[in-house]
Amino acid sequence: MSHIFRNIFTISILAILFSACRTKDKTTITPVVETNKVKIELFNMVGNSTLNMGNQWYLNEHNDSFKVSTFKYYISNIKLNSSNSVYSETYSYHLVKQDDLTTTSFDMSSVPYGSYNSITFTIGVDSLHNVSGPQTGALDPINDMFWSWTTGYIMLKFEGSSPQCPQPNGAITLHSGGFTGVYNVLKTVTLNFPTPITVGSIAENHIHIKADVLALFKSPNVINFATLNVIHAPGADAKLFADNYANMFNVTYAGL
Repeated sequence: MSHIFRNIFTISILAILFSACRTKDKTTITPVVETNKVKIELFNMVGNSTLNMGNQWYLNEHNDSFKVSTFKYYISNIKLNSSNSVYSETYSYHLVKQDDLTTTSFDMSSVPYGSYNSITFTIGVDSLHNVSGPQTGALDPINDMFWSWTTGYIMLKFEGSSPQCPQPNGAITLHSGGFTGVYNVLKTVTLNFPTPITVGSIAENHIHIKADVLALFKSPNVINFATLNVIHAPGADAKLFADNYANMFNVTYAGL
C-alpha cells in the first residue's frame, strides 16, 4: 500500500508542476515601447521679426500703430499625429510668456518611435480644467491668467498701447476667455509639418512653431483700435478676437 501511495503522490506532484509550467508559458509579456523626446519651440513674431516688448512700434492690418507690453497664451492637449496613430502628451498645459523665454520651449517626453506628420493642440484651457478648483504649475491662478471660477481662464492676453486707441495713455487690454456656449473661445488647430519627422534613437526632433502677433488683428476680423481696445470678460468681442488667433500659428521647421 505504501508503494501505491508513493506512486500516487509522485504523479500528483508531477501534475502540479506540469500545470504550473503551462500556466507560466501562457504569461503575456508586454512588449517594450521604445521612445524619445520631441522638443517644441515657439517663436513669437510680428510678421517676420521677433516680437520685441516695450518701445518697438508695429502696424496692424487697419494701419494702426501699436507697441506690446504683455503677450502670453495657453496651449494644451498637444498631440502628434501619424498616418495610423496619435500620441497625446500627458497633462498637457503650457503657459507661453514672451517676457519669460524659458516658457517658449519644452520637451514632449516618451514619444513612441515612428513617423509623425502634424501636430494638434488647443489654444486655451479645456472646459474641465476651467472648473477643477485651485491648480498648480501653468494653471496656478498666480500666473495672472484667471478671472474667476465662473468665467475661467484667460486663454490669450495681449496688452500694449496705440495712439489710435481712445483709452487713457492709449492702453490696449485684450484678454480673451470663455469656455461655454456661443462665446466659447477655445480653438483647436492642426498644423502640418513641412516634411514628416521620424522619432527614433538617433537624436531629439525639434518642432518650430511661429506665432504671428499680426494675425491677432487681421483675419477674419480686421481690428480697429479706435473701436476695439478692451476685452475683460467672455462675450462677442472675446469670441471675435479668438477667431483671429486661431490663425496665428504655423510650423516653420520639423526635424532633427
